[in-house]
Amino acid sequence: MRLTLKDVAYSIQDTTIIEDISIQIKAKQFVGLIGPNGSGKSTLLKTACRILKPDSGLVHLDEQNLYELSPKQTAKEISVVSQETSLTFDFSVQEMVWMGRHPHKRLFQTDTQEDRMIVEASLRRVGMNRLKERSFMSLSGGEKQRVLIARALAQEANMIVLDEPTNHLDIHHQLQLLDLVKKLDVTILAAIHDLNLAAMFCDYLYVIQNGKVVSSGTPETVLTTVLIREVFGVETEIMIHPITHKTHIIFLTHI
Repeated sequence: MRLTLKDVAYSIQDTTIIEDISIQIKAKQFVGLIGPNGSGKSTLLKTACRILKPDSGLVHLDEQNLYELSPKQTAKEISVVSQETSLTFDFSVQEMVWMGRHPHKRLFQTDTQEDRMIVEASLRRVGMNRLKERSFMSLSGGEKQRVLIARALAQEANMIVLDEPTNHLDIHHQLQLLDLVKKLDVTILAAIHDLNLAAMFCDYLYVIQNGKVVSSGTPETVLTTVLIREVFGVETEIMIHPITHKTHIIFLTHI
């Protein structure tokens, strides 16, 4: 499945949030959005999964206009993992993951043995099966994120959209979560705050500044001292890490 956004724009009242953005995410590619706070990354993600409808432009899943699909059809193709999940009522871990099966159910259709197997497999895949009876609200931040990934897996969508999934997580859980996502056999679009994590895990990057794409390409081509200075206002030294063989950024000073 390929996701394409062409000339997408979105405004709130008279304020333009994103403008004339065109990006393409290929099947099973891990694409990262990077940029300063307030640059429009979250808004772009929301237009890519029909949480927000753009003022202009096109969003296509393969050749199909995303906004011509029903919400249920969209949920079968795209699952969303937000930074935080607000719940009016508490649910168990297992119940949270069961929610991922809703797009596949007809009205009043009961759960099947296949549904049960998918939920259990999703919990095992993220290492949360032993906590399946626990209250979701009682979990740590890293555990909650793993449950939300399990729910996305149970949804069996071809693409997962993540809005800064490592926000508020310690480095151990940041690496654990992104390593898990990287190994999934699906297309990933994620806004990532940490540039070194983006360089380590993403196949392709789009740099967003003031609501526009200012650069795109592989981490090796995009993450340069000049770009980081111009976009983030920070002086850096760029190296290829001797162990990971990935681009590694050493931050020196802000401008």
